[in-house]
Amino acid sequence: MKLYYSPGACSLASHIALHETGLPFEIDRLIKTTKMTAGGEDFMQINPKGYVPTIKLDDGSILTEGAAVLQYIADQKPESGLAPKCGTMERYRLQEWLTFISSEIHKSFSPFFNKDATEEVKTNSRNHLIKRLAYVETQLANNPYLMGDHFTVADAYMFVVVNWSNHVGFDLGPFPKIQEYLARIAVRPAVQAAMKAEGLIK
Repeated sequence: MKLYYSPGACSLASHIALHETGLPFEIDRLIKTTKMTAGGEDFMQINPKGYVPTIKLDDGSILTEGAAVLQYIADQKPESGLAPKCGTMERYRLQEWLTFISSEIHKSFSPFFNKDATEEVKTNSRNHLIKRLAYVETQLANNPYLMGDHFTVADAYMFVVVNWSNHVGFDLGPFPKIQEYLARIAVRPAVQAAMKAEGLIK
């Protein structure tokens, strides 16, 4: 399995998940300016959508979109506990979280990385994030992770996107539970390994 990634992007969640499984995998960095990979591949031939995460499976097929990639990785090592069993209510709860993170949190950070976004758009996104993170804060009041006592791929995804707050000047001060949550996840060996591999920490 090969993961195509961009350092610190949402593909970091998939990178973390791969380390959590302990399965063998390769990585190749997307160079955004050229749409080539560090390994010399034309990324647009691999994924015409032009963004990460993208994984190439052992049979050569390609899978894209973060929520799908995360669940695929988790299902390759069910005993890892990264995702509940398919068909269970718990699995639908995981999908609920992945959808919420993608549509309500991930996309709300997007304007902060867009040089053409107006201040009005950024203010609206900031206000939206405050409301959505307030909900996450309540969910973490009595649980160490989003799904309860166990770390899942939803936590990997949440960790990555909320950590973008450090790069865009979004204040997490009003959310102490989220801050504790991020610190708890940051020290996981898989998280450390993925971040080091992407050059995000030493």
